[in-house]
Amino acid sequence: MFQIDVDDLSSSQTQALIAHHLAGMHATSPPESVHALDLERLRDHTITFYAARDGDALAGIGALKELGGGEGEIKSMRVADAYLGRGVGRALLHHLLAEAGARGWQRLLLETGTQQEFLPARTLYAAAGFAECPPFADYRLDPNSVFMARTL
Repeated sequence: MFQIDVDDLSSSQTQALIAHHLAGMHATSPPESVHALDLERLRDHTITFYAARDGDALAGIGALKELGGGEGEIKSMRVADAYLGRGVGRALLHHLLAEAGARGWQRLLLETGTQQEFLPARTLYAAAGFAECPPFADYRLDPNSVFMARTL
């Protein structure tokens, strides 16, 4: 179905989808509530970036960030508009969960928005066993953010 592999962030397709993701985050959230990472910050040594491909087409992206202490965070999950509703988000999420488990992490966390535009993401995460939790790492309480965690 979709091939999901580590991506080095160098392709124009990947860079364009990251830019689209950031633009979407800024269109729906105030600047202080946008926690999506730009291209340079996604290159951090604690982050592994993945791309889901359908042949030569980029269908979606997602990343894992190591937090330490047996925990990790999902970052920058985004499905390309042409692939919305086709199972890419679910496939990426299952891949990230498997990768986190293979790393021996005990818990996987994430931050997403509270706005209506983020309802599909919150629904996907809840269906995969994520539940709301307090802010973690460097996050603070924010009316535009919901924090979720899942034990692995």
